[in-house]
Amino acid sequence: MRNKIVDKVSLIPLDKIYPNPAQPRKIFDKNELLSLADSISKNGLLQPVLLRKIPDGRYLIISGERRFRAVKMLGRDSISAIVRTATDEQSAVFALIENIQRKDLSFFEEAKAISELISVWGVSQDEAAQKLGKAQSTVANKLRLLKIPEDLRSEIEKNGLTERHARALLQITDEELQKGALQYIIAKNLNVAQTERYISELTAPKKTPSAPKIYMVKDLRLFLNTVNKAVETRLSSGLDAYAKSSENEEFFEYVVRIPKSKAYKKANECSVKV
Repeated sequence: MRNKIVDKVSLIPLDKIYPNPAQPRKIFDKNELLSLADSISKNGLLQPVLLRKIPDGRYLIISGERRFRAVKMLGRDSISAIVRTATDEQSAVFALIENIQRKDLSFFEEAKAISELISVWGVSQDEAAQKLGKAQSTVANKLRLLKIPEDLRSEIEKNGLTERHARALLQITDEELQKGALQYIIAKNLNVAQTERYISELTAPKKTPSAPKIYMVKDLRLFLNTVNKAVETRLSSGLDAYAKSSENEEFFEYVVRIPKSKAYKKANECSVKV
């Protein structure tokens, strides 16, 4: 039976330990650190930090920077640690994975960490997704969050909005309009569904009123000639008629007047002859 390899825990001087520059978490809440320090003071450090040794004899934190900071706040000289051999890339991946698994990162911090992992270590989105145990589409959606300007990201985090709020804002491409929409969402305290509906309405194509349909006689002269011909035919048959055409800015006018007395007289004469 093969023996299981057990990580050795050692006490490492705090002054030889340095934060990992690839650490994805950039903001550490002071109150949370104080609470963690109090817990460590009462119960001890339940989980050692994970370090890697570098050529100059110092140690870089792979994971556990919050614990390191909390122990330092207690004024201690050393911390329980596990030292592993790891490359810069492996160290960055370990730090990111631990923070993601512990839910210590904000969604913007996570997106930025993935972006740095891709750019600094030269891996593809698909490779990054495999290392993090995520779908490639999930990684792509995370990275899209970085299209939101940094000042708006700060407002989103400060006001406790969710990743879905942020994704909805991505539908707005104009930065000023995006900023105005965010201010409205915060002021009205919109939930995710309300935010998505609001932005959907905001970005919907504006309907322009259609021009009124104009029906025109293709050849107006042909039309007038036809009417004139009909009137001339009636005049030649002995029917007394009066025709006049005119036009103004709004319309053409064609008036035909037939005196009733003469029209009836003509009709009676025709009936007698029949």
